[in-house]
Amino acid sequence: MIKAIIGLGNPGSQYAKTRHNIGFRILDALAQANGASWRSEDNRESAQIMLHDKPVLLIKPTTYMNLSGKVIPALTKKGIQPEEILVVHDELELPFGQIKIKQGGSAKGHNGLKSIIEHGGPEFYRLRFGIGRPDNKEEVPDYVLSNFKESNEELDRLIDQALGEIESLIKQ
Repeated sequence: MIKAIIGLGNPGSQYAKTRHNIGFRILDALAQANGASWRSEDNRESAQIMLHDKPVLLIKPTTYMNLSGKVIPALTKKGIQPEEILVVHDELELPFGQIKIKQGGSAKGHNGLKSIIEHGGPEFYRLRFGIGRPDNKEEVPDYVLSNFKESNEELDRLIDQALGEIESLIKQ
């Protein structure tokens, strides 16, 4: 059972619409859809929602992507185990708009996932939101920190699709 959802991203308005911040955007949409508001805590913003009569804690780390795992000890103190966590993140290895959920695995070069794994192990669930990848490997850092080129309407549709996937996972 999923008890916490961590959306990966970077704090600050300059990053809000970047590919790397899709985790934050999906969690913002989930909080809004459930009438929740965010509160600031150490290293994170959090919100509490109910999904299918189950309490779910939403977390947006405010430590920047590479240190996202710093939120894990706070979840562990609440008795939340890694296999009860869903991490929502951008995925270079999937074509734009493809959404997949899986449990476990490696970081595959994603520094946010690397940090989560360092602090809590690899057994968490992941919602992988495909952003595609640039042709040239050297362009990856700039690519993930650039804004989506797709329309807001298309992104909103895909975010809604991601919310549906989250609901299905929570329902299980």
